[in-house]
Amino acid sequence: MLVGAALLWPPSVILGFHVTATFDSALLVMGVGTLLTVPANLASGLYRVHGRYGRTVWLQNVALLLGQITQVIAIIVFGSLLAVAVAFVSTQVVLAAYLVAIDAPRLFPFLRRSGRRRPRSRSWRWGIGQLGLALPFAAGSFTELALVNLPVLLVSSLVVDRVAVAQWGLTRVIASLVRGLCQQASMPLAAELGHDYAIGDQERLRRLYARGSVFVTMIACLVVAGLLPFWADFFTLWTHGSIPYDAPLAITLLLGSAAVAPSLLALVFAYHSNRGALLARTKLLQLAVFLALSFVLIPRLGPLGAALAIVASDLGVQFGLLGLVIMGQTLQRPLRHVAFLVALALAIVLTGWGIGIVVTSLLGGGGIAHFIAECAIWLIVVSVIASPLASRKLRARLTAVIPT
Repeated sequence: MLVGAALLWPPSVILGFHVTATFDSALLVMGVGTLLTVPANLASGLYRVHGRYGRTVWLQNVALLLGQITQVIAIIVFGSLLAVAVAFVSTQVVLAAYLVAIDAPRLFPFLRRSGRRRPRSRSWRWGIGQLGLALPFAAGSFTELALVNLPVLLVSSLVVDRVAVAQWGLTRVIASLVRGLCQQASMPLAAELGHDYAIGDQERLRRLYARGSVFVTMIACLVVAGLLPFWADFFTLWTHGSIPYDAPLAITLLLGSAAVAPSLLALVFAYHSNRGALLARTKLLQLAVFLALSFVLIPRLGPLGAALAIVASDLGVQFGLLGLVIMGQTLQRPLRHVAFLVALALAIVLTGWGIGIVVTSLLGGGGIAHFIAECAIWLIVVSVIASPLASRKLRARLTAVIPT
């Protein structure tokens, strides 16, 4: 279906990249390669629930590192977009094949066909029932994937200015990085939360959820606080000044990433508990809200309209509905916990942003040396401010303050 759709409706024509050579084939390679890696998600799920989450994360990191290296080699040797796509996808496909065919069967003997003494009868009714149980979670995952990729496609289709499209794509990368970092930090926490939820240990569940929510929020806010003052300098170095920096766009996406961080733990926790119906309803509603806002705002505001649509749907639906429902079902004082998170987020973001503004105003000049110097000074100042947290007694006192 993917290949047929690419032949009938060439992506380069629809997205406005018809002048880019091999764009259609490169995008098709990326799409087909991504589909080939989907079965590895089942293996990753087994790693998580059997306490081997770190193993799959390290393997994924190694594959991504090799993919980056092969992409650089492809650029130097071939200088083609298609070669870069093939270089990136190939490492991901090899990793998926290794997980599914070699590593997972070695770690989990029940996956080996030879280990069965006698064939088991298979029931179609049972299989269809399992798919039915998984359908709400699949709908939530599909919608989450759509919300990640649709903004890029909509801006490419509805915005005529190609410079603005490139500006949007590059700025969206850093916001997606913050979101991905929070989701990765939430995964091991959610697995533990799912275990406590399954055995009915409400006290430990509340305590772990409250601390985990604060932990994820602190990570997002600290990263955003460092990005806000220095992203303009990095953007100029990254694009060699060929693409102008859009401050409102970057600030909207980054602040939105920090604001939605607490709901990401709720989102991942919902996948580790029996909340498939809630997931499906909220994510489909979020997709509908995002699409409605996008078609209204993007033609008028361009990429900024897409950013506002993303942040509004995240805060209004994912945080305002899914996040609050999960917190209300998990915590005894959910509103007090939300107020605590808001105060914590404002303190971290405003303090880090203010320090960055002072550093950039005191340091003159430009270039890579200037960028490294201001980032180093910011890290030193923030480390000094945060140094009291090295005390175990102080951390215990601050943890006790977190509303559960």
